[in-house]
Amino acid sequence: MRAMTYPPIRYTGETGERSATLRRADAAPDLVYPAGTTVDYLATGATTGGLFGLYRWSMPGKGGPGPHFHRTMTESFYVLSGAIQIYDGTAWRDCRPGDFVHVPIGGVHGFRNESGMPASMLIHFSPGAPREGYFEGNARFAAEGRPPADVLAAFYAEHDNVWVEE
Repeated sequence: MRAMTYPPIRYTGETGERSATLRRADAAPDLVYPAGTTVDYLATGATTGGLFGLYRWSMPGKGGPGPHFHRTMTESFYVLSGAIQIYDGTAWRDCRPGDFVHVPIGGVHGFRNESGMPASMLIHFSPGAPREGYFEGNARFAAEGRPPADVLAAFYAEHDNVWVEE
């Protein structure tokens, strides 16, 4: 097995910077879907220099995306509360608080809340693609209705979401 090495140096200062950010737990969500799902933009690709994106996804009841994959980024899930099913490319797996699922680039996955009870998780993307536009577009579709097939296909292509059958 090849030994891992640190990435190239990106900061060359001598004293460090006072540049940390804080988001309080009680901050208002950045996005609210019509059915009540909320998304907190904890760290976006824009705020991390493209390194990663981290989002808190909270579902008050049933819902979630079916199987799909991404050509440009990994996606990971860490369940915070409730019961969430995560598709691992072969089956829907019941996940509870503390469970972690990592999906490499090209890995088929999906998630859903079938319990009808509140559930939340952290979703991590690497590198930090601009997922906010994808989340906001889906919220708009939920509020206004699905656009024509060609518009929807272009939206998914723009946001690196390739849907597949189970």
